[in-house]
Amino acid sequence: MDMLASTVFDADNHYYEALDAFTRHLDPALGPRVIEWVDIGGRKYHALGGRVSRAVMNPTFDPVSPAGALVDYFRGNPNGRPMHELMGRPEAIRPEYRDRDARLAVMDAQGLGAVWLFPTLGMLYEEALKHDPEAVVLLFRAFNRWVAEDWGFAYRDRIFAAPYISLADVDEAVAELEWALERDARTVVLRAAAPTTASGPASPADGVFDPFWARVSEAGVTVVVHAGDAGLSSNGYAPEGFSASFKGGGRMVPSIKMFAIERAAHDFLATLILEKLFDRFPGVRIASVENGSDFLAPLFKKLTASARRMPGYFSEDPVVTFRQHVWINPFWEDDVVEIVELMGDDRVIFGSDWPHVEGLPEPRDWVTELKGFDDEAVARIMGGNARTLNQRSPAP
Repeated sequence: MDMLASTVFDADNHYYEALDAFTRHLDPALGPRVIEWVDIGGRKYHALGGRVSRAVMNPTFDPVSPAGALVDYFRGNPNGRPMHELMGRPEAIRPEYRDRDARLAVMDAQGLGAVWLFPTLGMLYEEALKHDPEAVVLLFRAFNRWVAEDWGFAYRDRIFAAPYISLADVDEAVAELEWALERDARTVVLRAAAPTTASGPASPADGVFDPFWARVSEAGVTVVVHAGDAGLSSNGYAPEGFSASFKGGGRMVPSIKMFAIERAAHDFLATLILEKLFDRFPGVRIASVENGSDFLAPLFKKLTASARRMPGYFSEDPVVTFRQHVWINPFWEDDVVEIVELMGDDRVIFGSDWPHVEGLPEPRDWVTELKGFDDEAVARIMGGNARTLNQRSPAP
């Protein structure tokens, strides 16, 4: 089951942000309110809104652990090795993590035709500033200019970086979307969280955000809901914060947080269905990336029960609506047979999470998980479905 390199589309690639990714296009006078580098004990960290972020251990990413370092851990850690051994020896940051031409050369070696490219730090920082929606707007306006400058939104028609959109201010979200569309953005990326506006948190399907979803539907651009810091509460069972599962020295300890990793996407996607966003905007397409898929079966069961209990509320079977408008990128260790049974092979997209430690060291290795599928299904999952989503499909 050999795949032609030109057809494989990896729907979950990442860069490691340049040191000035958030500040190159930000007025330095705004640094204390928005973001700035600080030195603590000889190590550099970002401070957001004046508070030091420890969301990652080394936000300079130099050095950084090798791509796919935790592959054995996510395969069940069959040899029972401790986390610090699994992480491997950090290495100097590689050019392909920050340079688009170097990335293209690596993509050729990996047999990848195209990739969607997403933030690393950028998926974590809205939560830290959500108390100040204006600062959120300033942060990601500056960040997106860096993305466009260093990566581009459709570079060589192979690297498709996604601008980050926050719904903290709907007018600014629409303006940022327009700016991105003018520059050939094929996707935009949001975190899986209820946005916090000047009036407080709100459902992403609340009518106040309809201008954004209307423009998305009209333009036919795909909205990617990607894993990040969604601000989920542990309700006292475990320390709060994105990196709270780690103790001193990077040692991971189990907690309830490890059982709730897919909760953010579950709640976000369920809300879009329950509040009938797709009835209002039938052209909207959502790709759930790096959120896993184990939540699908119980979610479908609950949606079916809700439809029975509330006859006449949904315009059609809500599970059918979900399958029409949502595409799922499973974790590479998930059961792809079950996912295809739930979603159909035309709604599953391949993503390796490269070069993150929890991703695959060689992206195309995932094709071995598809050995039970026919060639047409493999072609759709490994590239065809993402290519469809990568083309704008304006609402009629």
